[in-house]
Amino acid sequence: MFWLTASTIVAALMAVTMIFVRLKAAKKPASVKKIILPPLFMSTGALMFLVPVFRVDFLQVLEAILVGTIFSIFLIKTSKFEIRDENIYLIPSKSFIYILFGLLLVRIIIKIAIGSTISFGETSGMFFLLAFSMIISWRLAMLYKFKKLEKKLEQSEGT
Repeated sequence: MFWLTASTIVAALMAVTMIFVRLKAAKKPASVKKIILPPLFMSTGALMFLVPVFRVDFLQVLEAILVGTIFSIFLIKTSKFEIRDENIYLIPSKSFIYILFGLLLVRIIIKIAIGSTISFGETSGMFFLLAFSMIISWRLAMLYKFKKLEKKLEQSEGT
């Protein structure tokens, strides 16, 4: 029970941090680097799978990736860019905060539901994969949208 509570508190703190980072990021122009670095940094968390207690079965990997990808749809839909002052900016979405906390709540409910049947290590591994696949999907969609606008910006500057 301690680990469930501790990991939930950490997840909530990460969600709050992400909200502030996102609000701050909206004040500065977006870039490819700012889009791809967060998942790259997060990928180091995969080192947890070197420890046997965190390893998960192939089916659990597929489940976590599928759920993470589905969750990412909400983030993708609320991530929009605009061209302002010849730069590309991320438009802050009012619903982002609600979506982020809603996803956190759903993750907590799922964690509580499966935590009684799956070990804490496996649950941790699955939730890392869920979060990582959610961020990868979201950031790839953001990169696609950014590159599309970047091309449009370059065309308008060329004329």
